[in-house]
Amino acid sequence: MSLTETPLPKNAIAKIGAHKFKRQIHEHYVDEAWCSVRLLQEERFAWPIWDPSCGWGRIGDAASAKGGGCISTDLVRRGYGTGGVDFLKTAKMRGGAKSIICNPPFDLFQAFAEHALGLGAEKIAMIALVRRLPAARWLQKTPLSRVWLMSPRPSMPTGAHIRNGGYIGGGTQDFCWLVWDRAWARPAEMRWLCREKGTSV
Repeated sequence: MSLTETPLPKNAIAKIGAHKFKRQIHEHYVDEAWCSVRLLQEERFAWPIWDPSCGWGRIGDAASAKGGGCISTDLVRRGYGTGGVDFLKTAKMRGGAKSIICNPPFDLFQAFAEHALGLGAEKIAMIALVRRLPAARWLQKTPLSRVWLMSPRPSMPTGAHIRNGGYIGGGTQDFCWLVWDRAWARPAEMRWLCREKGTSV
């Protein structure tokens, strides 16, 4: 089975909204660009960062715009970064990275988070489904520092849906950034990460 995906053409314009999208093998759900841009405006990370599920490079592009370095890898070759890298089988931080930021496959969220913590990343941020947090009691044993509720509700259509020019709109899921910090020794904070800079609390 090929793990190579045809990349989105550079001149393609995709309006990122959301419906309920069919589950994808090797999940590829595309986050809106502002999600990463705003996170990097509010949180400080040690550079370089590593995005181990880089997709089409939303996080890498935001890091470049911020002036920091990003090592971008993915299990699937999607035309951005280095493909064919199985994050859950890596034994150490890649390329001297200090932090990990990613939009992981949602069904592997816990595995990704625990593996990132096990690799020794100084700081970690991952996009999570808000509805799954109440049952995620394993988080209590981790150095979780902040939960950033994203507003307005960002949309996560599949890459295939965007490439095929499918209709996009009407979000149905709430997402947040979970941030872990090894230096954090207090209960996790909950804040709102708004699309417009200057309105986050």
